[in-house]
Amino acid sequence: MTEESLKNIALLIDADNTTPRGIDPVLTALAKLGQVNIRRAYGNWAKPALTKWAGLTNRYGIRPQQQFDLTKGKNATDMAMTIDAIDLLYQGKVDGFGIMSSDSDFTPLVTRLRQDGLTVYGFGSAKAPDAFQNACTRFIDIDALIKGDEDIDESAAQSSSSKPENKPRIDDEMIDLLGKSWRNAKRDADGYARLSEVGQIAGNRSSFDVRNYGYKRLSDLLRSLEHFDVTERDGHLVVKRLR
Repeated sequence: MTEESLKNIALLIDADNTTPRGIDPVLTALAKLGQVNIRRAYGNWAKPALTKWAGLTNRYGIRPQQQFDLTKGKNATDMAMTIDAIDLLYQGKVDGFGIMSSDSDFTPLVTRLRQDGLTVYGFGSAKAPDAFQNACTRFIDIDALIKGDEDIDESAAQSSSSKPENKPRIDDEMIDLLGKSWRNAKRDADGYARLSEVGQIAGNRSSFDVRNYGYKRLSDLLRSLEHFDVTERDGHLVVKRLR
């Protein structure tokens, strides 16, 4: 199943382990996959720490799922989310998932969902364990997503089309990933490959998302790098590695 054919998306939120400030940009990101018809947030709602989440449930149509702390210092959120996700999987009515958390305990769940061909977007901290990030189809840094929205709002308020500054650094590992994806794509006589194919190969090799680097599109990210040349040919964007 391709991402383009997805219709019914479930968003499961680990309210104990993520920020409510991310809900709006997360829903916007998931809208590209389909309708986010199932929205559930899990946590012990008696805790003062969840007050801000509680205030957003009605506004965003999120169903709060109460999970009491059965043992001091522990919570039952992880298990409840996992059980609900598997129930949704076997009902066969969900085409993709969004998991808002930075908890590595969800790694086996994400792996299981993807084994059934479902796309799983993870939304959490940049410091989330690599195992969880890599298990997701895409893992998106919530802080970067929030900042991207704030930059757009600020630019609109200033009536400016300038790009947001202070973007996260694109490291050598990312450049190497994009370069290898270009080399494995079908190239023309001039060495150019379709950008869409390069992006697809990169996506299959990694859970990275361009929004983690402050960009909306892969073409924008590549144009910011001196290592690549992006141009248009026959109505399609193509890319070539220069160095």
